[in-house]
Amino acid sequence: MKRFILLALFCCLLLGMSAQTAKEEIFEDIHRSAANHCAYPEPHFIMTVPPKGYKPFYLSHYARHGSRYRVNPDDYKKPLEVLREADKDGVLTELGKKTLCMVDSLARLAEDRYGDLTPLGARQHRGIAKRMYESFPEVFQGAVAVDARSTVVIRCILSMMAECLQLQSMNPKLQIKNDASYHDMYYMNNEDDYFRKQRKTDEVLAAKQAFRKEHLHPERLMKSLFTNEDYVKWKVNADKLMSYLFELAVIMQNHDTDIELYSLFTKEECYDMWLLNNANWYIDYGPSPLTKGKMPYLEANLLENILNTAATCIVKKENSVTLRFGHESCVLPLACLLELGDCAYQTTDLNSLAEVWRNYKIFPMACNIQFVFYRKKGSDDVLVKVLLNEQEMKLPVESTLVPYYHWKDVETYYRNKLAAFRK
Repeated sequence: MKRFILLALFCCLLLGMSAQTAKEEIFEDIHRSAANHCAYPEPHFIMTVPPKGYKPFYLSHYARHGSRYRVNPDDYKKPLEVLREADKDGVLTELGKKTLCMVDSLARLAEDRYGDLTPLGARQHRGIAKRMYESFPEVFQGAVAVDARSTVVIRCILSMMAECLQLQSMNPKLQIKNDASYHDMYYMNNEDDYFRKQRKTDEVLAAKQAFRKEHLHPERLMKSLFTNEDYVKWKVNADKLMSYLFELAVIMQNHDTDIELYSLFTKEECYDMWLLNNANWYIDYGPSPLTKGKMPYLEANLLENILNTAATCIVKKENSVTLRFGHESCVLPLACLLELGDCAYQTTDLNSLAEVWRNYKIFPMACNIQFVFYRKKGSDDVLVKVLLNEQEMKLPVESTLVPYYHWKDVETYYRNKLAAFRK
């Protein structure tokens, strides 16, 4: 009975039986409007008990780096330049002057740290590693080999080290190997011209522009910051300034600071800004028909590496762990390629997209996809379950043991999918 109740709860989650719309979820917690800049939420998911006799023996994951500073210096410098010029010209309101001071503080905080991991980012990965160890302790018993690899980006390397240090502290016998090399970038973070071209077609650019025009409305914000409407009209790019300020507002949840800019925006404006972000990520990295549903195949090499590495580790007698650390621009298309839950949802209607596809549930800071493999003594059958941000996910494969699936079925499905794309 207990297993039935847990399974029923799991199915409800997978089927999206939520009373809340995306707008309601964002209004409930405005930080969700940050999309890929959301700080990793504390997971509160119930793990389904594996079938009798099956124990985990191999874990494979791909994780994004943890919370960071914004990558582009212009995100700090450009709005600061606009506000400083306006202050010199005497056209800032009191709120505008206060905003100038806060933006100046943020720019100083971020100077020469663009893209760097924050202390919160390291804590996120230590927490993920701790829960991973505690959820699947059998995998980490004894002198288990842990193969940890990162892209060559510092924030990813430091995220890798945070997880590995946490695991080592929980079991000093672990044999951890760390690596970060251009040798692995072909599957760890790779993109070629084919996919870039899909984002630049006339149809895609027109759709983005129309959606942006519908949802970007800087007028109220500009009136709150500037005393002179003509000044704004002739000297300020209102759309860009609003976007810059919102980008600074959303990143602050990734820092240990009380500075905040969310109060500059109404909840409706935050929701509209998120809608634009959600649509752009869906088109550029998701299964959007506007980009021919091909963008998830950005991670074809990564999926193939996951499949091949699993095939090797399954035949070993010893337990093992494979950890990979990269970026949200890999996690998102990989989740879509794997068809986890509703990640592969397709629609041409950007206005209805948010009813099903919500990016903040897929790729917050430190987002991760975990494959956990199980086997039973005396049996050759291997089961697998897949977690997205530590939540059990439904796969596009038949199984009477959901969220557990027979690995032979899962591997066959994905290898066939990759083969069909590469024909």
